[in-house]
Amino acid sequence: MSRPRTSRRLALAVPAALGALALTALPAVATSSPAQIATSKTNGVAYLKSLQAADGSYAGSGLSNEWAFSAFAATGTAVADVAPGGDTTKNARTVYRNLLSTAGWPSGAPVVTDYERGTLNAYAAGIDPARVSASRNLIAHIYSYWQTAEAGYFGPSGNFNGTVFAALALGGAKTQAGGARVPQALTNAMVTRIRANQHVDGGWTYQKAEGNPTVLNSASDVDMTGAAMAALCASGVPNTDADVVQAKSFLKSKLLSPNGAFNSLYGVNTSSNGWGVAGLNACGINPQTGDFLTANGKTPIDFLIANQYNPAGGFKYKPSDTSPTAYASIDALRAVAGGGFTSAPPVPVTPGAPQWVAQSTFTAGTATRLALTVDDGAGSLKVCSVAFTPTGTTTTLGDVLNAATTGATPTGCVTSVTPSSGTGTITAVNGKANSGSHTWKVSVDGSAFAGAARDKVINVGDTIALRWGA
Repeated sequence: MSRPRTSRRLALAVPAALGALALTALPAVATSSPAQIATSKTNGVAYLKSLQAADGSYAGSGLSNEWAFSAFAATGTAVADVAPGGDTTKNARTVYRNLLSTAGWPSGAPVVTDYERGTLNAYAAGIDPARVSASRNLIAHIYSYWQTAEAGYFGPSGNFNGTVFAALALGGAKTQAGGARVPQALTNAMVTRIRANQHVDGGWTYQKAEGNPTVLNSASDVDMTGAAMAALCASGVPNTDADVVQAKSFLKSKLLSPNGAFNSLYGVNTSSNGWGVAGLNACGINPQTGDFLTANGKTPIDFLIANQYNPAGGFKYKPSDTSPTAYASIDALRAVAGGGFTSAPPVPVTPGAPQWVAQSTFTAGTATRLALTVDDGAGSLKVCSVAFTPTGTTTTLGDVLNAATTGATPTGCVTSVTPSSGTGTITAVNGKANSGSHTWKVSVDGSAFAGAARDKVINVGDTIALRWGA
C-alpha cells in the first residue's frame, strides 16, 4: 500500500486522513458563521500568497504548490493578481503558463496525473488548458493516455485515480464560454468506470476495484471518495443519483461527532477532510447542515477552521501539529471556500489583465497536438492525441484526420478516411461509410454536431469529436 500511496501523492499532492464514529440527533444550525468563514478565507488567501517564490512561481519539478490556484479561484482571488511585491510582471499565472509551455515540463517520464493536475490548475488560473501555447495542449496530452483495451480508463487501470482525475479535468475544465469541452460519449465511458469501481461501503480508493470482489468489499478512504464523487458530479451526474447518495452516506458514516472531522484510513487530518468536503461541494451538498452536522453541533468546516492559525492563515495537517503546512492549507482553504477540485477563474482586478489567456493561432512549423474522439455509433469509441506540425495559423479537419492515421497516441484512432484529400464531405472513416441519414458529423469544443467536411477549419486547441449517426 505504501508505494502506490506515495506515487499518488507525488502525482496529485494528495492528502491522508482520519479515525471512526457516526451521527445521532442533529442540532438545527451549523456552528461556523458566514463571518467566520469569510475571515478564514481572507487569512487563508494571505497565507497562500506567502508561499509564492520571489520569481512569482508556485510550481517547479515534482510535487509543488500549484494546487493553490484551485484554492485561490474558489475564494474569488484571481491567480493573475498574485504577484510578489506587487510586481505584475511576475504574476503567478504568467509564470505558471511559461512553465507549462517548456519542453521539459512535467518531466522526462510523465504520467497522466501530471497533465490532469496541470489542466485543473491552469483552468483555475485562467489559462485555457487546450491552448497553453503553440505547442502545449493539456487536453490532448490527457487523451494520449486512453486505455484502448479498457475503454474509459486513463493511464494504467490499476492506478484508478488517473481515471478519476481525468473525469475531474475533462469535465471540470470547461471551455472559456463555460460549456462542456468533451463529447458525451467520452464522459459516459469515464462515468461507467467510476461507477464500476465504487466499493460496497459506498466509497472508493485510489486502486482499481472493478471485477475484484476482495477490493470491492474492502474499506474505502475519505480522500478518493471525495474525488470520485466530485468526478461524477463534474461529469453531469446529479447529486440525487444512487451512487452519489451512497458516497454521501459513506462520508456521513465517517463523521466524528466531537469535532466534525471525517474518520479515514490514514488518521485525522485537514487534507483528507478537505478532500471529503470538496467532493460534497462539487456535488452541491452543503457540508454545514443536515447529514454533516453532528450531535455535538460540529461540521467538517468547523474542524478545518479549528485547525487554522489566525490571523496567519495557514492550516495544520494534524490537530497535534504546531505549525501549518502548504498542502494542508491548500486542501483546507479550497474546501472552506466551497470549491471542488477546480473552479472557474475570477476576473482579475489588475488593470489590463484578462480573465483568460490562450494561444490564439497555430504557429507554422511548431509541432503540436489536438484531442480527437471517433465514435462509430456502435459502441466503439476511439480516443487519441494527434501529433502534427501545422503549415499555417489554422488547419483543416481533413489534414488532422490524415495526421491521425500515422501520428495518433494511442494508435488506431483513425485508420482510413474517405476522401483522403481535397475539400469534400467526409463519406467514410475507419471503413464505416455514410448510409442514408446516418453520416459522419463533427463537433468542436462541444458545439452541436454538424456535417463533417475535409475543409472544415480547425483552430489551435480545438477538441474534435467525430460521430456517425443520424
